[in-house]
Amino acid sequence: MTIDPRSHTPVYVQLAELLRQRIESGELTPGSALPSEARLTQEYGIGREAVRMAISLLRSEGLVVTVRGHGSYVRTAPERRRVELPPGASVIARVPSADERRAMQLDEGVPVLEVRGPEGDVEVLPGDEVELTRPPS
Repeated sequence: MTIDPRSHTPVYVQLAELLRQRIESGELTPGSALPSEARLTQEYGIGREAVRMAISLLRSEGLVVTVRGHGSYVRTAPERRRVELPPGASVIARVPSADERRAMQLDEGVPVLEVRGPEGDVEVLPGDEVELTRPPS
């Protein structure tokens, strides 16, 4: 796996794709540490800023979490609970507000699901913890 600095694709995007492939293939498992910034810089011959941008991109996608002073880790998927949508309900996914992120303890990149009931009532749910289902018809 190499990075092509002459490519039209920025090097940080190329690195993010390489790391994403390692996560999706199971080479990097949930909870495992990503290689250090220094190691990625040396291994791929790119600058530290490009490495940071690649990790930031993966963090925004919800694939990794970063613990200050300890490094970045493959995010462990939380247990999902089923939520049955009432008939006539609508759902939108959106970026949570800062208050919602704090209250729900959401990692960067995790959306919220806004469920609007048929009577106009709204419930905001953490997007990584629920599986929405419809009642059988």
